[in-house]
Amino acid sequence: MLRQRIITAAWLAPLTLIGLFGLTGGAFALFTAVIVLLGAWEWTNLAGIAGRARRLKLVALMALFMAAMWAGGFAYASWPLWLAAIGWVVNFYWVANYPEKRQQWHGRAGRLAIGFWVLLTCWVGFNVLRESGGVWLLFVLLLVWSADIGAYFAGRRFGKRKLAPRVSPAKSWEGVYGALVATCLLAVGFAFWQPMGMAGGVTLVAITALVTFVSVLGDLFESMLKRFRDIKDSSNLLPGHGGVLDRVDSLTAAVPVFALFYSEVLSVQVAAL
Repeated sequence: MLRQRIITAAWLAPLTLIGLFGLTGGAFALFTAVIVLLGAWEWTNLAGIAGRARRLKLVALMALFMAAMWAGGFAYASWPLWLAAIGWVVNFYWVANYPEKRQQWHGRAGRLAIGFWVLLTCWVGFNVLRESGGVWLLFVLLLVWSADIGAYFAGRRFGKRKLAPRVSPAKSWEGVYGALVATCLLAVGFAFWQPMGMAGGVTLVAITALVTFVSVLGDLFESMLKRFRDIKDSSNLLPGHGGVLDRVDSLTAAVPVFALFYSEVLSVQVAAL
């Protein structure tokens, strides 16, 4: 298993970095669309859709919708990001009240609709952040990776109080605090690097703390769906690593929410410097 994980990471990591930071415009949108559509394929399984043909039709439908958004200029719009922010508030309610409130989303149509907006708004968030030049896309990626690392080590060393035992028993509040420490330190370093000034730095740290919580929610939400379906991984598309959604679950929440903050708050402050 370890050998397979290393082999997959050896080709996946450079391919991802080249795609995210070597491409722009339509090429970048297409690259991220492929990732999102692979996630959509896995989401049809999370939604309980049986049959390869039916799943392919649903993925094709989403691809057509994304193409229409691109043609209409909506791939860089802010309204999908607002939709994402509202939706993740609802998702928090469902995670916090699992399994009592599962009847509100457990139907196949409901889970498909959730996946549609989760993945679509993530794609828009990627495009918005890449349009900024890539600096803030790099930041949100580092934020999620730092949160994962901070949570892992703090959870292993200090973890006692369970975060969401009915959704993901291994996660602890101490892990969340470790994630917050790691990401806020990242934000401070980033504020000096840009530079953003005192007000901009404080704003970035506050946004980072909130997006860190959102990234944890993204992880928990996919865990909730997998627990409901009684599956360990979203797929085996990435040998040794599970599925695409298993790699980007935190990003599906963090990217659109951070992109919204960037569009509405940070871009204004950076422009004023």
